[in-house]
Amino acid sequence: MSTTSFLSDAIDFAIVHEVGWPRDPAADPSRWGVHHEDPPPYNGLRGPVHPRGGVSGVIWRHGRELAAWGEPERADLTFSVAKTYLALLAGVAHGDGLLPDVDEPVLARVKGIGFEGEHNRAITWRHLLEQTSEWEGSCLGLPDTVDRWRVVSFDPRPQHAGKAGGAPAWGPKGGARPLRTPGSYWEYNDVRINQLSLALLHLFRRPLPEVFAERLMQPLGATSEWAWRGYDDAQVEIGGRRMTSVPGGTHWGGGVSIGARDQARLGQLLLADGRHEGRALLPADWVRRMREPCAIAPFYGWLMWLNPGGRTFPGASAQASLMVGAGGHYIWIEPEFDAVIVVRWHDSAHLAGFMARVRAGLVAIAA
Repeated sequence: MSTTSFLSDAIDFAIVHEVGWPRDPAADPSRWGVHHEDPPPYNGLRGPVHPRGGVSGVIWRHGRELAAWGEPERADLTFSVAKTYLALLAGVAHGDGLLPDVDEPVLARVKGIGFEGEHNRAITWRHLLEQTSEWEGSCLGLPDTVDRWRVVSFDPRPQHAGKAGGAPAWGPKGGARPLRTPGSYWEYNDVRINQLSLALLHLFRRPLPEVFAERLMQPLGATSEWAWRGYDDAQVEIGGRRMTSVPGGTHWGGGVSIGARDQARLGQLLLADGRHEGRALLPADWVRRMREPCAIAPFYGWLMWLNPGGRTFPGASAQASLMVGAGGHYIWIEPEFDAVIVVRWHDSAHLAGFMARVRAGLVAIAA
């Protein structure tokens, strides 16, 4: 029996459980994306988007492709998977000596972009990578309050747990939740992610897509179909050069469009602790630290989702880590089987079923 046959149940399951978003963003804007959940006037798109394909994906083991379905080369928007790409770029900066200490305040190296002031000056790179920064301000015209009180699917904490723990009661999304000391509160906040992207742009002093292409995508043998686009009005000037500060997702448009195989290449790089064909593209210690649990949010590392005790993502091992994006985008890095699994546009309500079927197939192949 072929290896693909062992995985056919998982592939068929993925295909019949496509996300409910329309394939054309213009067909029914109220069902496409996440921006419409924001309070006005921030509930509109500010960057380009485009129609998507159907469910697609690939499964790799030992660096070789076992199965593929859909259109694995199609460059589709991947939403918050791009957050992890920012962590990869921060790793490049670390290896280059531009970001030597993640516990150093960002203000020590990046000035004039919003890390001044009594509250923000204490924010470190670690805080931004863990989403515990509590950064306050506006980035690219969006205030951080837009994403305060946000609820995301894989946050295992009860929404109102703070009542007993001394934190404020849960409020409406976009409300001015009282800020906590940087490093003491975890919140999934896309404006703060954009602020990290802006800070990295100032570190490199080059457009981040250029650095991403040169240092990661080209050495990995990626296609030329991917793109990382910014908002229509997200241009900044650094050293006399005008460049775009790209967002770490597609919450308000823009972001990364990429194919499933290129996603797998990046997942394989992380599985291999930053090495590709004998060459270290990322520092190994950086990649390992990306998988270390955040002290106050052990389900999260450095812009990656973790699976402590196998509870957050049933079907995956406790050592698994994932890049996750709205719309059903998952890059599952599974050390137990030396595997990388990519699935696109899959209904998140059925993710556990997909994972269980993939696991069963990999167990059978390994037997």
